[in-house]
Amino acid sequence: MTKPVIGFIGLGLMGSNMVENLQNHGFEMVVMSRKQSTLDAVIARGNARSVNTPKELAQASDIVMLCVTTSEVVESLVYGEDGILAGIKEGAVLIDFGTSIPASTRKIGADLVSKSAGMIDAPLGRTPAHAKDGLLNIMAAGDEATFSKVKPVLDKQGENVFYLGALGAGHVTKLINNFMGMTTVSAMSQAFAVAERAGINGGQLFDIMAAGPSNSPFMAFSKKYAVDGISDLGFSINNANKDLGYFLEMAKDMGTRSEIAEGTSNNLQAAVDAGFGEGNVPEIFNYFKDLEQ
Repeated sequence: MTKPVIGFIGLGLMGSNMVENLQNHGFEMVVMSRKQSTLDAVIARGNARSVNTPKELAQASDIVMLCVTTSEVVESLVYGEDGILAGIKEGAVLIDFGTSIPASTRKIGADLVSKSAGMIDAPLGRTPAHAKDGLLNIMAAGDEATFSKVKPVLDKQGENVFYLGALGAGHVTKLINNFMGMTTVSAMSQAFAVAERAGINGGQLFDIMAAGPSNSPFMAFSKKYAVDGISDLGFSINNANKDLGYFLEMAKDMGTRSEIAEGTSNNLQAAVDAGFGEGNVPEIFNYFKDLEQ
């Protein structure tokens, strides 16, 4: 069976490593980037070419993959004058690997159906290093036949590929996951900040809490920064703040609210306003340790 031609937009750290992995598996790639050095690296590996517009990319691709920052960016790529929707081929599939608003995902999916194309939302877990080795966690959702069509490709990209049901369920799951994770990091970072003010040894606090049911990988990331001064989570406060905003918007669309998420969102926004947005999420410790009444 002939391998599908894959179009890819979003050559940041994660996206670039995903493309390298796909190239290593012999897929022909069509790519877009505003950064010439990034394009040059992809082209130099072979079996790849670049285009200038999302429409051109869609016209040349059997599968279009997006790994971009926000729902707004996804919509601009899809609905622009030279956008994906204008060029998508019959039977092609759009995969959104980003963390997007589920309602937006479902709207795009419906508009793609009108073009006889499909969509899968497939947000990611793990790091760019995992992406290069094809070891991501992928939370995929959409029409089951469409998912089956692209699963052989997703299996090259992810160690764990979860099928979650109807379109949008992947983004719902990712937003819930990020709400839990970012709330845990925020709570643990404030715990370490309070301990520091009280003169409690942060390492001992971690050992005690890690020996009980509070233990988690996110707790370890928080300790690594607050106690050891090492920041390597690879996910910024700005990104976490965006995702919590999406979670709150999703809850509102469902006719409910999340008071815990509102608290986490307020803390993240305050850290951004204080100038910590570019730092990894555990660096919110810096905001908490200087917080006054």
